[in-house]
Amino acid sequence: MSSPREHEAAEYLEKHKIIELMDNLTSMLFFYRPDRPREFLIDQLEKLSLSKACVENTPCLFNESNLDALFGVLDPSDQGFITHGQYKEALKTLGIKNFNEFPDGASDDRISQETFIREARACQKCSNIPAIVELKNIKNNYL
Repeated sequence: MSSPREHEAAEYLEKHKIIELMDNLTSMLFFYRPDRPREFLIDQLEKLSLSKACVENTPCLFNESNLDALFGVLDPSDQGFITHGQYKEALKTLGIKNFNEFPDGASDDRISQETFIREARACQKCSNIPAIVELKNIKNNYL
C-alpha cells in the first residue's frame, strides 16, 4: 500500500514520461559508452529539446540500418514484407510501446520494409516527452 505522496510521485513520473526518458538515456549510455557521459547526456537532452521545437531526427538507440537488419531477420526469404504480427512484435522488441497498430498493409497481413521503417522512425521520436526542457535547464549544475 502506498502513501498519497508516493501515489502523487508515481503520477508525476507517468505524466511527464520520466521513466521512459531515463530508460532511453541509460540505454544510450550503455550502447555508445561515451568517454564523457555527462556531456553526452547533456548533448542528447539538447538534441531532444531541439527536436521538440522542430521536426528533426531524435537521438536514439537504433537507426535505419538497424531497422533494415531487423527487417531482414524477419524476412529471411527476402519477400519484401513481414506479417502484421511480426511488425507488432518487432516494435515491442525495440521498446516502442505506442505505435500505429494498423499501418499500411496490415489488412493484407503484408507490412513492407518501407512501412516498417517509416512507422518505427515515427514512433521513436521522443519529442513528445515534456520533461526534456526541464532536464535541459539543470545541465549547468553538472558541468
